[in-house]
Amino acid sequence: MLTLATAMLAGPVAAPVAAQVAHPAQWPAATAPIPRDAAMERRIDALIARMSLEQKVGQVVQGDIASLTPEDVRRYHLGSVFNGGNSDPGGKYNAPARDWLALADAFWDASTSDNPKLPRIPAIWGIDAVHGHSNIVGATLFPHNIGLGAMRDPALMRRIGAATAVEMRVTGIDWTFAPTIAVVRDDRWGRTYEGFGETPEIAASYAGPLVEGLQGRIGDKDWLRGPHVIATAKHFLGDGGTKNGKDQGDAQLSEAQLRDLFSPPYYAALKAGVQSVMASFSSWNGAKMTGNQSLLTGVLKDRMGFDGFIVGDWNAHGQVDGCTNTDCPAALKAGLDVYMAPDSWKGIWTTTLAGVKAGTIPMSRLDDAVRRVLRVKIRAGILEAVKPSARPFAGRYDLLSSPEHKAIARAAVAESLVLLKNSGVLPLKPGASILVAGDGANDVARQAGGWTLSWQGTDTRPTDFPNATTIWRGLEQAAKAAGGRASLSPDGRFQARPDVAIVVFGETPYAEFQGDKADVAFDDPADTLATMKRLKAAGIPVVAVFLSGRPLWVNPYLNAADAFVAAWLPGSEGGGVADVLFGKQQFRGRLPYSWPKRSDQSPLNVGDAGYDPLFPYGFGLKTSDDGRLAPLPEARSGDGGDRNVLFARGKATGGRKLLLGAADQPLAANPGPDLIASRAADRIAQEDSVRIAWTGRGGASAALVGQPVDLSREANGDVALVVDLRVDTAPSAPATLNGVVVTDRLRQLTGRWGRIAVPLRCLADTKGVTRPLTLTTAGMLDLTISAVRFGSAGEGLVDCR
Repeated sequence: MLTLATAMLAGPVAAPVAAQVAHPAQWPAATAPIPRDAAMERRIDALIARMSLEQKVGQVVQGDIASLTPEDVRRYHLGSVFNGGNSDPGGKYNAPARDWLALADAFWDASTSDNPKLPRIPAIWGIDAVHGHSNIVGATLFPHNIGLGAMRDPALMRRIGAATAVEMRVTGIDWTFAPTIAVVRDDRWGRTYEGFGETPEIAASYAGPLVEGLQGRIGDKDWLRGPHVIATAKHFLGDGGTKNGKDQGDAQLSEAQLRDLFSPPYYAALKAGVQSVMASFSSWNGAKMTGNQSLLTGVLKDRMGFDGFIVGDWNAHGQVDGCTNTDCPAALKAGLDVYMAPDSWKGIWTTTLAGVKAGTIPMSRLDDAVRRVLRVKIRAGILEAVKPSARPFAGRYDLLSSPEHKAIARAAVAESLVLLKNSGVLPLKPGASILVAGDGANDVARQAGGWTLSWQGTDTRPTDFPNATTIWRGLEQAAKAAGGRASLSPDGRFQARPDVAIVVFGETPYAEFQGDKADVAFDDPADTLATMKRLKAAGIPVVAVFLSGRPLWVNPYLNAADAFVAAWLPGSEGGGVADVLFGKQQFRGRLPYSWPKRSDQSPLNVGDAGYDPLFPYGFGLKTSDDGRLAPLPEARSGDGGDRNVLFARGKATGGRKLLLGAADQPLAANPGPDLIASRAADRIAQEDSVRIAWTGRGGASAALVGQPVDLSREANGDVALVVDLRVDTAPSAPATLNGVVVTDRLRQLTGRWGRIAVPLRCLADTKGVTRPLTLTTAGMLDLTISAVRFGSAGEGLVDCR
């Protein structure tokens, strides 16, 4: 096994190197932990001999439930289905658990319909249960991996995996796309919170216990069965090492660094018997992982001894050189066993079938992929299993957020908190009068983060979390139990003077891509700092509870607080925060990531040359420690900003300009008022918006114009251009946003603020986009825009389909 010391010798991520083909002999050899079962292999031989070519191809294709039906599963013999972050039964993000179970039955029934000429091979269902069964209303939401990394508690990880598996079985789902065992080397990456830390140390210690919690232990009778499910180690390999923290980007480093920094958790997961590995969306020195035969086959299968199956990520095969979403023999030949083809499943099924018939895809490679899928299904008892609703634990909705599971999650929250500063205010004193402030105090969605009921974790309601406890409610209960009282005031205003104020604030929910940042400074639209300073000026001690998916530069907030707690994304059990603040449990969390001293200080990793963090990797105070902190500099370094924000605070961002003019002519900043004109406007603050008026005297456009950007990654999925606006005068003629007719939606927003969203896949060209927003009409139109960003569509979607 590779060690932390070995990994540290690899040093920081290097400049680009030429190699993109791995040399398997340079990787530690390992053998599959499950002895090869000769009888099982003969059974697989017999099944493959009976299968039609169409049935074989179906086993290596996986579609999203939003883009297929049970009848499609039956007709195309699909071996698996999955639901993306925004796919749910009936298209309802908050569909009840019973609807999930009913749909699981429907897919199972379709895949097992009698056909005497073919063997019966049931389909399995994969889901991103990444911090509990987090797609399901009422499920236990555990802290995201970044918080779990701060615990340093492998035994508790095993219990978290086991609890998650049971709750999955309640809804009939038998396969999770977890754990994520990325080693994150640049905290600007929007998936930082999905990693356990910046070194392989924590992930390597967690991978085995977590896999065993999910799957059970090899050799036990309930391995992969009963209360257990199939797990997935992801994303192989180097997804946390991409340049500039760019999602689905390029890890530019040597083979030794790729091996020493990123592979140790995989060796641990494979040793524990993980049955599925997800190939990464990302590249290694320019070569997409999903098409890298030297890594998928040469290293993972041959050298590391993996005998389960490799599944792709969301249409990742379409990014392999020479491939499209509907045609990619290169990925299968490289070693991919299951195409994750959400909306392209029928196309990839058709071209793969044709490729095998034509001989461009070797039958031996298809048979090997099918063998691997069947091997896992047989190990998991899928071929003999009854329908999902008749299996153990199915339909036992009382197990969702059961007292036992909530206790596990609450313990994880308490262990994950990291104390960064304490000037004697913690632990809170019994009988104290406590003011609880901040926009994150009474918001489960904020404390749960992304991958919660939806992909980005946004557009939810408090009623969607019936079994959860907000941090405010936890503090209120703890204060009362300690003989004191607590009151909630998000803006920090009060009538009766409190003894102490707890301010809960931080990042709003996000997931992959939308969470990518240009720097590591905390951007706070709620101006929490003003609240903290006002309380401090009144002589009230301030405890800051910071919710975030990564360590961020928060020097002004550290200065304004008497105590500062990194709470990460704790999930549904806010009472765990109160347990530690009131001293019921000691602070024991230690930083899994180095904390930046400057806003431009990323990448920042222990072992790097010139390593100079504000708080080092592994730092964490006890309340008995001297936790005072000297005043910190508050000037932000560099330009910073959110790379997904195109217009904010009245200005275009990222070097872009708002240009106006005739639709068929070059646009200008000030074209004259004949066709279209703009002026500053107010929404929340002075001149934080722009008002644009079309005269109706001819076709005119308003556009955000900048340097060409490649949005092909963003267009591959549900990402949209999202515009917050108010319509003052409805359009008198058809209006388009990026070529999509949005007339009706604009009319709906007349006289009120709202949102309009157009998917990026609707752009005619996504490779070199110079105008991410173009709004055009030949009629009269008067509107005010306050914000433009790339994000999850949610409300106001106008699709081009």
